[in-house]
Amino acid sequence: MAIRAIRGAITVSENSEAEILAATRVLLEAIQKANPAMAVEDLASAWFTATADLDAAYPAKAARQMGWTDLAMLCAQEMQVRGSLKSCIRVLLHWNTDLPVSALKHVYLREAGSLRPDWADPEESIINNRGVL
Repeated sequence: MAIRAIRGAITVSENSEAEILAATRVLLEAIQKANPAMAVEDLASAWFTATADLDAAYPAKAARQMGWTDLAMLCAQEMQVRGSLKSCIRVLLHWNTDLPVSALKHVYLREAGSLRPDWADPEESIINNRGVL
């Protein structure tokens, strides 16, 4: 079985614990919906980053609230690059799966679609690596 990586990102409207946790839940639920074969127990780890302007909560707290209690998770601050997207939470999920990379669906929501326009559908913000829904 291979380890595959699923990427996702979402922006938030304000730096508050409630908004960070709510947006993280929206993102993780969208990733699960886009990848129905993914079970939390098949995940090896989750790595969250947040831009420097988001310091009211750890995004991993939302995953724990969703029941992801046995998963190794890490939160870090995103690199500060001039002109980069602000108020953004990103996640990298490491998934033990036999699915090919081409079957994985990455999720970019709200303004985070600008990070990977090749993966972000303007209406759904959910597409796979080959650009096919």
